[in-house]
Amino acid sequence: MDEAFFVQLALSAAAVGALVAVAAWARIARPVGPLDEHKARLLLAEEFPGRPIDAVWIASDGCGAMAKSAGLALVICRVGDGFALRQIPWPQAVAATFKDGRLRVNLDDVAAPAATIAFAAWPPENLKGDLAA
Repeated sequence: MDEAFFVQLALSAAAVGALVAVAAWARIARPVGPLDEHKARLLLAEEFPGRPIDAVWIASDGCGAMAKSAGLALVICRVGDGFALRQIPWPQAVAATFKDGRLRVNLDDVAAPAATIAFAAWPPENLKGDLAA
């Protein structure tokens, strides 16, 4: 084995090390702050443009939200370092399982089968009139 072999081996190892470092750095999650009503409305407007929002309920831990838009429930839940948004029929959201301060909503989606959102109570007390239907 000559000197050129060892130089090539060292440069290859350095290149592989640099690629591994870039891949590791790219996977570092961005910190996402808790969800508030303003941020929830921005996410909803981006995902469902032109859809009127009747009401928004933010999770007590800031990791999710539920919004009502006509006959649909728009669900926001934290997934990784971002949020996933899905729509389901409003009656399905009202009938979702609520236990120990957690609302478990079946999303009927392979990518996000269910969302768990922390609420003090469900359905909300201000769910009257047009919001209840």
